[in-house]
Amino acid sequence: MNNLENHINTYLEYCKSQKRLDEKTLKAYRIDLAQFSSQITETEATSITPNILENYIATLHQKFKPKTAKRKIASLKALFHYFEYKELIDVNPFNKIQVKFREPVILPKTIPLHKVEAFLMAIYAQRTSAKTIYQKRNALRDAAVSEMLFATGMRISELCSLKINDVNLYDGTILIYGKGSKERRLQIGNEDVIHILSTYKAEFLPEIQNCQYFFVNQSGRPLSDQSVRRMINKYTSIAAIELHITPHMFRHTFATSLLEADVDIRYIQEMLGHSSINITEIYTHVAVAKQRDILTTKHPRRNFHIEG
Repeated sequence: MNNLENHINTYLEYCKSQKRLDEKTLKAYRIDLAQFSSQITETEATSITPNILENYIATLHQKFKPKTAKRKIASLKALFHYFEYKELIDVNPFNKIQVKFREPVILPKTIPLHKVEAFLMAIYAQRTSAKTIYQKRNALRDAAVSEMLFATGMRISELCSLKINDVNLYDGTILIYGKGSKERRLQIGNEDVIHILSTYKAEFLPEIQNCQYFFVNQSGRPLSDQSVRRMINKYTSIAAIELHITPHMFRHTFATSLLEADVDIRYIQEMLGHSSINITEIYTHVAVAKQRDILTTKHPRRNFHIEG
């Protein structure tokens, strides 16, 4: 292991113990920085010049999509900022580099509300028609998970990591631990959702108390994100919905629906746990698309019959 690799490992340990970054972020840093050190010949941090970084960044743009390249460059910038902070280098080579590129705007994919309704109806119908206790309990939990995703717009990782004490069904509040260990509290504003969550909790209480996670499988283990994805695919098929639905699409649908209902974007930012309003503003593009649809189909001018 060369000197640069040693410094990178020390930096990753610093990110874990001092910056308290979550495991997913650490994994991304680890991959990005290992890739960098393996593709350059220099073995000392002090030997890395702006020209070396520019050439490496150029290869990133050739190999990866803009969003991935941007993340890998951000990982590198953070590393060299650390080198500068620890005085391992005299001058940060990034100071002489201007990295600018246009990242294409990819609109978040949402689920039409009538399809959300059909999806939920399929789960409740499955619970009603279940022939065994096992099937009935599964459908109950699936309903609780789906209702929670749509009612709060939380990430699937946040849902799967909810602990028993994070969910207060008496006052309808959920304590969510988001990215970077940031906490936020969300209110569930729908009595039907609170009712199904309460029913689920009462039914699964022994399993919940055993593992301390709120969402569990029938073996008493915390529910995994893969299980949630499989569940969503199952009911999408049962409801004959010709759309590939992911857990994150419930989050997008939650945010877009609130924006279209004239909720202030800063409230939506807070509910989603976004660190910057710029991230939340992606939903304004979806709202503009909705405006176009409204003005195309609803504007009274379309009913005029004027001959020129």
